[in-house]
Amino acid sequence: MYFDFAALPKRDRYKLVVSTIVPRPIAWLVTQDAEGRNNAAPYSFFNVLSNDPVVVGIGVGARGMGGEEGTDMKDTMSNIRATGEFTLCLVSESTAEAMNVTGADYPPGVDELAMAGLTTAASERIRVPRIAESPVALECRLFQTVPIGTHNLVLGEVLAVHIRDEFMLDPVRLYVDTPKLGLVGRMHGGGWYARTTDLFDMPRVTPEQVEARRKGG
Repeated sequence: MYFDFAALPKRDRYKLVVSTIVPRPIAWLVTQDAEGRNNAAPYSFFNVLSNDPVVVGIGVGARGMGGEEGTDMKDTMSNIRATGEFTLCLVSESTAEAMNVTGADYPPGVDELAMAGLTTAASERIRVPRIAESPVALECRLFQTVPIGTHNLVLGEVLAVHIRDEFMLDPVRLYVDTPKLGLVGRMHGGGWYARTTDLFDMPRVTPEQVEARRKGG
């Protein structure tokens, strides 16, 4: 079926996009205000966009802009603009319930991390803490913000990464036991998620191999 987005209201456009662009990685976006109070919310409009420098992108929307979980443009954006720093803490299956708690629509001033029973750990390069229970945490410095309609695209340069020791196969050669991280992805609807345990390996091919296959070699 064909859908012309110009003819659809924003909620319907959102429904089609989040039902088809899946799975999406999920990360807590942790910020601090000028007084050092923490704010944390999960985001699935998130991914890595560059490796030199390493830059990640997060789409931060206002409440009620289409059903995004845990988004609060006022607190998150004002904190990022005030400090220029934030952490991104990836969500695993073991922390998924806590992620869901932090995504509730709390009034201003509520500590989402405390509500979810999560703890913080100090970062090394920035003031904003990371979530200790997260298997992977990225320390980020604001690179750029790009206004996109009801959202802001927040681009962050990754200054450092924390990976819990039990997930490193070989710290010298930087081999990570990625399946063991148990990360989850956002799917469709109001509460559907995906595990990253059902994997398959498909090595990259060379042009020569492709040509040989075409010729039946």
